Amino acid sequence: MDKMTTLQRVFGYTQFRPGQEALIDGVLAGRDVFGIMPTGGGKSMCYQLPALLLPGITLVVSPLISLMRDQVMALKAAGVPAAYINSTLTGPQMQAVYRNLLAGKYKIVYVASERLDYPGFSALAAKLNISFLAVDEAHCISQWGQDFRPSYLRIVNFVAGLPRRPVVGAFTATATETVRQDVERILGLEDPVRAVTGFDRPNLFFDVIQTDEKDRELRRLLASRRDRSGIVYCSTRRKVEEVCQRLRDLGYAAARYHAGLEERERTESQEDFLYDRKTVMVATNAFGMGIDKSNVSFVIHYNMPKSMEAYYQEAGRAGRDGSAADCILLFQSADVQTARFLINNGGENEDLTEEQRAQVRRQDLKRLDAMVGYCKTKTCLRGYILEYFGQKHPELCGNCGTCKGNFVEVDMTREAQIILSCVHRIHDKLGCGLGVNLVASTLRGSKLKRIGELGLDSLSTYGLLKDRSRTELHAMIDHLEAEGYLRTELEHQTLGLTTQAAEVLYRGKMVRRKVEVSDENPQEEIPATGDTAELIDELKLFRLELAKKAGIPAYMVFSNSTLADMAKKRPATMSQFKKVTGVGELKASWYGTAFLKCIQRFELEKK
Repeated sequence: MDKMTTLQRVFGYTQFRPGQEALIDGVLAGRDVFGIMPTGGGKSMCYQLPALLLPGITLVVSPLISLMRDQVMALKAAGVPAAYINSTLTGPQMQAVYRNLLAGKYKIVYVASERLDYPGFSALAAKLNISFLAVDEAHCISQWGQDFRPSYLRIVNFVAGLPRRPVVGAFTATATETVRQDVERILGLEDPVRAVTGFDRPNLFFDVIQTDEKDRELRRLLASRRDRSGIVYCSTRRKVEEVCQRLRDLGYAAARYHAGLEERERTESQEDFLYDRKTVMVATNAFGMGIDKSNVSFVIHYNMPKSMEAYYQEAGRAGRDGSAADCILLFQSADVQTARFLINNGGENEDLTEEQRAQVRRQDLKRLDAMVGYCKTKTCLRGYILEYFGQKHPELCGNCGTCKGNFVEVDMTREAQIILSCVHRIHDKLGCGLGVNLVASTLRGSKLKRIGELGLDSLSTYGLLKDRSRTELHAMIDHLEAEGYLRTELEHQTLGLTTQAAEVLYRGKMVRRKVEVSDENPQEEIPATGDTAELIDELKLFRLELAKKAGIPAYMVFSNSTLADMAKKRPATMSQFKKVTGVGELKASWYGTAFLKCIQRFELEKK
């Protein structure tokens, strides 16, 4: 088969996504490749399709067990002979995979980077015809990346030890220019074909909600999403436990996932979510990498992640089938302190030198600063993300909380002068600055013991903004920082004045800010016209029945977007059915007749 026939028959698509064809052509021509595509942008197709057309096998280096398991399961569902090698396999299972490898029974095999050092695997690899080595999550090889893994450095030695150098491909979703250069240099890519398709995911709606009432906001957000599948990310294991229990008490089918749970429960939770037995997954960032669940319609971050890279990767797990999905972040200033604590007190990687650990920590704090900027900006949120990754973008995207919000400009010059004066007087009195919480408490006239101990209740600015809520005061302080009148000292997270503050304090410069006057406006899926929505519901129920009988997740039968296209086109014959987006030859042979009958029944009942 050629590439187009393989694309249609195996994967069910009639055309490539941006960047895919150039990378696939490069691999098939024997060229190294480097693909940078957003999460859900189709990176896996760039090594899965060539694997079926090249002689021998393709090795895919992946960082997490869940990624391997999920992708191998999806490949097998499409009729592709695939396997994975990692620590979850028993001795007999590992030996069976090794025997099948030597017998040439697989076309694509996923392997953990740590496995490359095992003498037994190295000896096995020397006997194999490895045509292509694909490095997924390639940013892990760079110390400048957000998830540096020293074991990824072993890939280079592994390739050098093979009897024949295979084509090498690197793939990642989140990489700044510095990281991209590092990946190419360390992996030794030889004149690679590069494809940077851009980081934009137009189907995703982004929003940041600043609130001190996160539980209330979460309840409100989930109330209109009861029948949808989604993820709620929390920064700590304890918070996962608390949030999951609250949701269960409210009647939500919620699962939990974090590294502190036993492997059995983590596996059960993951499978409950994948198979739609549980609709909401409450998890730390230990969950999700490589999870290819296509019908995730929302990702809510209960806590702010530590970097833009982490946020965009986690948020990108929504809407992988191209359907509209929401990415909402709940933010309060305490999140910054939590993130800093996690960075400064994270587990020490024994594979790193002290100097490397210090470098990683500095980079993490720098990334945190950019993440805080995202949470506080009043500019287009999508634009902020694309700017961070070095991509040009329009000023407004039309599909984020900022662009869709109903804003009016208000004059806050008086409040600005009071806030700046308070910061100045605190520094004069104490000889140092204080954090945003104590500054806000002083302005609101708080009776906190700490306020009295520091003598802040004696300041002339004490209580001058007592009529303002804490959330509103935080928003004002954030605006003054964004406009360059305040700065946050990174080491101790204390507020200080910039030289520009004098323009407002002493020369009467006006300060204006945008204030939203309506509720946040999450993106809703465009309702189908006529009875198409009813047919989609029928197809989803029918899909669930087939999935239960086959013992696989529903989305592995067909994705939501495939069912939507099926309902729109309403195929009456097998040839028409094969023209539905996402229907390949194998799945058409397995499910085609049954779905055609389901559509026919629906049509007859409507007459």
